[in-house]
Amino acid sequence: MRVTDTHDNILNGSPSEKIPFWFDPRKRAIIYQIGVFCLVGLLAYYLVNNTLLNLKRQSIATGWGFLHKESAFEIGEHLIPYSAADTYSRALVVGALNTLKVSFVGIVITIFLGTFVGIARLSNNWLVSKLAGIYIEVMQDIPILLQLFFWYSLFYEFFPSPGQALSPIQGVFICNRGLILAVPEAQTAYKFMLAAFIVGCAGVYFLRRWARRRQAESGRIFPVFWVSAGILIGFPLITWLSFGAPFKLSIPELQGFNFKGGMTLSPEFIALLLGLVLYTAAFVAEVVRAGIQSVSKGQREAAMSIGLKTGQVLNLVILPQALRVIMPPLTSQMLNLTKNSSLAVAIGFPDFVSVANTTINQTGQSIEGVALIMAVYLIFSLSTSVFMNWYNKKVKLVER
Repeated sequence: MRVTDTHDNILNGSPSEKIPFWFDPRKRAIIYQIGVFCLVGLLAYYLVNNTLLNLKRQSIATGWGFLHKESAFEIGEHLIPYSAADTYSRALVVGALNTLKVSFVGIVITIFLGTFVGIARLSNNWLVSKLAGIYIEVMQDIPILLQLFFWYSLFYEFFPSPGQALSPIQGVFICNRGLILAVPEAQTAYKFMLAAFIVGCAGVYFLRRWARRRQAESGRIFPVFWVSAGILIGFPLITWLSFGAPFKLSIPELQGFNFKGGMTLSPEFIALLLGLVLYTAAFVAEVVRAGIQSVSKGQREAAMSIGLKTGQVLNLVILPQALRVIMPPLTSQMLNLTKNSSLAVAIGFPDFVSVANTTINQTGQSIEGVALIMAVYLIFSLSTSVFMNWYNKKVKLVER
């Protein structure tokens, strides 16, 4: 057999002749990966075993048994019932929910604010464009930690005590204890209203798909926005009316040195939310501006030449093409916001890092505590990344 034939058989994986596994690229790749996996496993085993031996030598307790012990410390803000008599595991869950709350609310507000500022940056109005540019430059150049300190000190330096709280409108109070709002009291109808809203969201999803397919086939534009708004508002409203329109406000009242009733947004939460949103929105605005400018001017002119209005040009022509440029860096900014929420410990907001640090100080389980912090933020970041990548894949342009 010629040398060239043997070479071709090896490269093409021809079954005409049995090839030694060390000449097969695919088998070699598998062997290399198994070898690397074993080396990493041995290294991890050595590090973990060495750490456990050192901890045992110094009589330092290890393991996860501390999670079932009584925490014996209070947490000022919690989405689920919690007291000092609960376990460390429940305290950590409370901290994780606080982090999730500020991250989710921050991401939603940041996307809207950043998109608005980014579009304003491209406005033909000189004043609007310059104001947007100033906002972007100022917020990007001030470190986020300093912004958190500024907003946090603002409440305690410039707002009065609860006895002299400011009340711009009835049922709303602003003082150094935070923002106190009147909220509706819990009613059975509200649960069904939420279910109706979820059903409405599903209906809007299928409506948008039908309208997009109808427009592609016939060219006729269906008023998706107004119909969707009617569905999302109408379904819960009809449900509320069917229960007799129950409505009763929990109005905050000053009792002693603090307010009772209503809903209180603490200075720590407001300062953290403002700092994260205003800082990250400045970067999102630049991402949106760059994405819009990546669409050629001819696309805009062609859309306007067929009679589309400015809003239709933006929604139907510019943004669908700009999203493929916007989504990857926007994902990075959302991840940055989630990770920057760990700075909450600097202003006393009980996020997961703060609760975990308290747990470490009380139990001495530093390795387990740090491992939990890394795991929780890894889960949050990967979840955000998976969702944004799914959406990026969903909205990307498919070339013919």
